[in-house]
Amino acid sequence: MCEQAVSFLHDLVAIESLSGQETAVANYLVTQMTQLGFINTQVDVAGNAIGTRENRDSEGKITKEIVLLGHMDTVPGDIPVRIEDGILYGRGAVDAKGPLATFVIAAAQADLTPGTRIVVVGATEEEAATSKGARHAVTQYQPDFCIIGEPSGWDSVTLGYKGRILIDYEYAQPMSHTAGKTPGAAETGIAWLNALHEYIEAFNFDETRLFNKLLPSIRDIHTHSNGLTNSIHIKVGIRLPPNFELDEFEADVKEWVGDATIRFYGYESAFQTKRSSPLAQQFNRILLEANTKPRFKLKTGTSDMNVVGPVWGCPIVAYGPGDSQLDHTPEEHIVLNEYQQAIDILRTVLEEL
Repeated sequence: MCEQAVSFLHDLVAIESLSGQETAVANYLVTQMTQLGFINTQVDVAGNAIGTRENRDSEGKITKEIVLLGHMDTVPGDIPVRIEDGILYGRGAVDAKGPLATFVIAAAQADLTPGTRIVVVGATEEEAATSKGARHAVTQYQPDFCIIGEPSGWDSVTLGYKGRILIDYEYAQPMSHTAGKTPGAAETGIAWLNALHEYIEAFNFDETRLFNKLLPSIRDIHTHSNGLTNSIHIKVGIRLPPNFELDEFEADVKEWVGDATIRFYGYESAFQTKRSSPLAQQFNRILLEANTKPRFKLKTGTSDMNVVGPVWGCPIVAYGPGDSQLDHTPEEHIVLNEYQQAIDILRTVLEEL
């Protein structure tokens, strides 16, 4: 176990970095990458932490650029950072500072072939609907290969993510007595929510694969009264399958929204790459050489792959240590041996790609 890698991850997780509040962690990353020998280290205009390693060929050229795109921000939740029995606990240990630390250490250790440049990006606001860091990065680079820093497990590779749409529903009406005949705002809002679920159930009826289904979640619901008006606000997130007709869906939902107001936002289309891509095959070969059976996954969440994948059009996968079922949970932790294994795998991928 590399003590430097463990210390780096521990300190990275210990720096609070909620979405939109990543300045301290970005500065720490830039300092650490500079000490590890990266060049052109900086915090860019989007707040991303950037570090570059390169080995120019005999003519002074770069012929292959690899972008390692992780994210620095986390969801809220104070989990005391500690190491017990070879396990590091803390918010962001899995999602996704573990994968980001893997990127930095593996890129620093890799013996790059001539003509290769690696750019590590610690992006901002991935956990928000904005994806501010990735949306800026997508305009700055045109890589030949891209790896997204998300927990796949050290022996697995992620090939795709579902899309997403967020819906805000708001309805208000004059106060009425609860014993009267007029339904309250809460009842009206819940009726809309039930209609949305019925629509989704009908859409999913013939689908057998989870990746191809609509997956709804209630993000927030609350009612309010000022004595004259009562109201309800509902926020729903829906994970979207590939090739989803968003315009048709929005039109359908608006037909039965009644007098309420509704807003659609935070849209990301689903994105999926192929297992036959040269990048996925490189991971497959190296994982086999490590005496494990590689697994290729499709995730029901979203990531910055949804943002950059369609634009860059290069071979792309997501990779990183950690169990994604621990994302955002009070038990978030990463097994340090698996973190080290992921560093070794990624370093070999970068050297032989």
